[in-house]
Amino acid sequence: MKDLFEKTLGEHNYDTARRANIYPYFHELTSGQNTVVKIEGKRTIMIGSNNYLGLTSNPEVIEAGVEGLKKYGSGCSGSRFLNGTLDIHKKLEDELAAFLHKEAVMTFSTGFQSNLGIISAIVGMHDYVLCDKENHASIYDGCRLSYGRMLRYNHADMDDLEKKLQAVPEECGALIVTDGVFSMSGDICKLPEIVALAKKYGARVMVDDAHGLGVLGAHGRGTAEYFGLEDEVDIYMGTFSKSLASLGGYMASTKRVIDFVKHTSRPYIFSASITPASVQSARKALEILIREPERVKALNEIGDYMRKKLDEADIKYIPATTPIVSIYTYEDEKAFMACKLLLERGVYVNPVITPATPVGKALIRTSYSATHKHEEIDEAVEKIREVWDILGIK
Repeated sequence: MKDLFEKTLGEHNYDTARRANIYPYFHELTSGQNTVVKIEGKRTIMIGSNNYLGLTSNPEVIEAGVEGLKKYGSGCSGSRFLNGTLDIHKKLEDELAAFLHKEAVMTFSTGFQSNLGIISAIVGMHDYVLCDKENHASIYDGCRLSYGRMLRYNHADMDDLEKKLQAVPEECGALIVTDGVFSMSGDICKLPEIVALAKKYGARVMVDDAHGLGVLGAHGRGTAEYFGLEDEVDIYMGTFSKSLASLGGYMASTKRVIDFVKHTSRPYIFSASITPASVQSARKALEILIREPERVKALNEIGDYMRKKLDEADIKYIPATTPIVSIYTYEDEKAFMACKLLLERGVYVNPVITPATPVGKALIRTSYSATHKHEEIDEAVEKIREVWDILGIK
């Protein structure tokens, strides 16, 4: 019999990166998430976090988490299905449903688990799920966990989506799943066209708004609010680990759909529920978002400011309108080198390499908080320009 661990031996790309001293992962923060953090003891401008509203260090959010821990303890010791439902879980779900203008919400222990649990429950053996090729990995894994057939359409290509819809047999159900904001490029899905095609062919629509909640829409309700289509999206999925400064995920839909998923979703039924501190932190963050919608405007202004400064510095990036700004390094090795050189200069960014991008289109992904200051952005762009000159990136 072949040794199962044989695959762990030999040369891997992470071994090569470590030997070249350009390995970019698992750097240790010695402070909380903020616009300026400490990484391995050094002051670092953080432009590689999804702390969109700047609430992870908010005193109200922290205090809410502490109070949740004091009252309910450190964990729930079971799944929501059995002994793990607290009154605050229900309060969070009701508050989020009211905010999103949906009949009901159910929560999952993580955002990744949310997509696993929703898609695998909704898409049955004789159903089809239509998936944008640039959707998040958790959507792909949710499709694989379902018993349905996945059809991938070219990114944001509505002609290709229509061809795939035409291939679905009349007797089968179909779910179109798309990121609201695509996490690597920062571009926004073509929701009006997706909704129109769904109506034409009788499909349902699910939007992963992990990077849309707190980012898009006048009130931060996400992609559907941004397009004025809140009544046209059948399922919202989202996470608490980004704008809501906590941990966990959610599904928003009709009461009947939510009730069905609660009773059929294996990732939901067989996982422990969100911890009390995380629930209370998310509730307080949601309260602040509702109370202070100006944070959404400030966040998007910071994204626009970064693009303006990059234009002035003649640095090429993927055009978008969100606070995700991905900057071309073109070559994978240069993405790793850029991360290393920037970190040495006190700027943290994330590498995006093949196969997450096409060959020759490697990136560094940067993302911003509503609480970033202009002088922090100015300093970061100055360092990026310096590193680009060193690496000869045009």
